[in-house]
Amino acid sequence: MSKQPEKKDYSARARTMINSNTSPNPAPKEKSTRMKGNLPPQKDRTMELVEAILFAIIAALFLKTFVVEAFHIPSGSMENTLLEGDFLLVNKFIYGAKSPMNIPFTDFRLPYFTLPAMRPPQRGDIVVFIFPGNHNELESPEVTNYIKRCVGTPGDTIVVSDKILSVNGKTFYTPPHMKYLDREPMKKGEMEPEPIFPPGAPWNHDNYGPLRIPARGDIITLTPANFNAWEMFIKREGHTPSLQKNIVYIDDKPADSYTVQRNYYFMMGDNRDRSEDSRYFGFVPEQNIVGQAMIIYLSWDQYLEFPKIISSIRWSRLFHWDLDNLNFKREFLDK
Repeated sequence: MSKQPEKKDYSARARTMINSNTSPNPAPKEKSTRMKGNLPPQKDRTMELVEAILFAIIAALFLKTFVVEAFHIPSGSMENTLLEGDFLLVNKFIYGAKSPMNIPFTDFRLPYFTLPAMRPPQRGDIVVFIFPGNHNELESPEVTNYIKRCVGTPGDTIVVSDKILSVNGKTFYTPPHMKYLDREPMKKGEMEPEPIFPPGAPWNHDNYGPLRIPARGDIITLTPANFNAWEMFIKREGHTPSLQKNIVYIDDKPADSYTVQRNYYFMMGDNRDRSEDSRYFGFVPEQNIVGQAMIIYLSWDQYLEFPKIISSIRWSRLFHWDLDNLNFKREFLDK
């Protein structure tokens, strides 16, 4: 009788392998590249929030510097066109936006650059500009924004006669909300309590000029008699004028004339009898121009007490666009 092949019992071996969680041919274990305690590879929520805040700050600074900026009217020099307590948005790119001219919240001046302008300021525009300083100062010790109406552009001739402003021999259009507080004009030759511009001129704010606004390339005749009137103007353009033995010198060289290097503007407030403007501090150089008043987005009576803040809001002035700019009589401005 032949011998039968021996039957092997694999069930016991299988049960052993299952119980021990092993396989007949176990795969090699993959070495972990993650260090113990490391976080999963995903952005931390805090970092995302920080990045979003930084982006918002950078975008706001860009808009404030080059596009539009908010300003507050602190005085009544532009009444009744603009009132104390008005809050404006100012178009900064229309005249050529500038990089910051000073460190924020300080008066430390910075080098700056100017972007191309859409157009220069025109007669009638309500303009925000950096105060150039009093007529006897090289520059203002503080960086201060002023807002006035541009009434004269480079090359124009300004005359005020018994309160009536004329430009290039033509009566300047009267803004609808302009006002006078003094009924009677000062007489010709009557001296102002405040020094008038230019130094030594026998004028006052009611009878002023004629005065030509300098334009780039103008040639000014210099004499010992008019040296004081032009001395600070030439200094502001970066030169050193002096008067020695009745001879005018510029940068230590005798000179009988001076060629203007920049364009200038003449600014006046609509509250003509209570405005510190170009009649007192002089011409505004083109590099000091900031922008054009665009819209009143808020207005309130800042002298009312805090509990009355709601009633102090001037609702009729909110989101007021015109500001005597859009509907200004262009047939006068373009001549």
